[in-house]
Amino acid sequence: MKFRKLPYLLGLALASTLVALPAFSQTPSAPQAAAPYKLSVFATAPSGSSAPDSIAVLHDHVFVGYGDGHLPDGSDGLSSQIVEYRMDGSIVHTYTVLGHSDGLKMNPLTHQLWALQNEDANPNLVIIDPETHHQRFFTFSATPHGGGYDDIVFRGCQVFISASNPANSPNTGPAIISAHLEGGVVNVETLLAGTANATDIPTDAAVQLNLQDPDSMTLDPQGNLVLDSQGDQMLIIISDAGTPMQRALRLPLSYLTPNGPAPVEVDDTAFTTSSEGFILFADKGLNTIFRLDKQAFAPGAAYTAADGGPFVGTIDLTTGVISPIVTGLKNPGGLVFVDTSKREFGDDESNAGCGEHDHDWR
Repeated sequence: MKFRKLPYLLGLALASTLVALPAFSQTPSAPQAAAPYKLSVFATAPSGSSAPDSIAVLHDHVFVGYGDGHLPDGSDGLSSQIVEYRMDGSIVHTYTVLGHSDGLKMNPLTHQLWALQNEDANPNLVIIDPETHHQRFFTFSATPHGGGYDDIVFRGCQVFISASNPANSPNTGPAIISAHLEGGVVNVETLLAGTANATDIPTDAAVQLNLQDPDSMTLDPQGNLVLDSQGDQMLIIISDAGTPMQRALRLPLSYLTPNGPAPVEVDDTAFTTSSEGFILFADKGLNTIFRLDKQAFAPGAAYTAADGGPFVGTIDLTTGVISPIVTGLKNPGGLVFVDTSKREFGDDESNAGCGEHDHDWR
């Protein structure tokens, strides 16, 4: 999450589609989860680190990026920490990266950790081998949108990155790019323009986007890209990404307040990939990573960290209405679903057929 411009508020035609949700209090006394969910503390920020955000998981290890209060354009020249944990919350190793740590994803093909820094400007990428702890630093070619880069999604041999903090409105630059490694440089190509045409899910209307805050990204269970345009208070869902059939959908986000529906911004969104597992999410304001358990999750459900609430909840992907589950938070951000039905918290995958420039620098 970056320092954002004033939210781009949308007129929402959702009142007729809202389901009955319990009223949500803005000021609960402490973090708490609605039954039947159970909330516990996974880890707190180690000494010298603060503002935990992005979370990545490889087998039975968890990696958390700490923003440490540094400037999101890297202009202060400071470094951030990425802490590797065991599943019991004990620390394995701490990595230091130059700049403000933000996007953090595990490459499922190579089992290397990709860490993006400086989401507002002057971005860099560090790829970490968790086995050897070796790091390699990459710079980016010129940022065509004028800002930085925020988050990463891997899909097969493709690498997609969200283009954050655009310099212009309308944002005629890219909102999502495809990335290729060549030497020590990340070369980029536009995948989705900030002013792309889209279909609004609640109303079925054709709209032209003006994405002013592309931020977190993930894949849904169907393999669609899901982009959080944070300050715009919406999700953008891209099907058939990178093909002639590519299509963008817009889902404005809201939640029910005592005074009726209100737009709300979110940070990370994750989808449950089985009924077995748990959710980890970080709260930057509380300097804590929490664990959310349930006996059985509904496969394919969408959970999100609504920093504009602030709460963690589930999203109705038809209406965009978010139902709070965990309240009493300050600034929730990073969120992942840990699927325990898979072998050792993660399936091995092959990178056969992928070019070396796509994924692996070893």
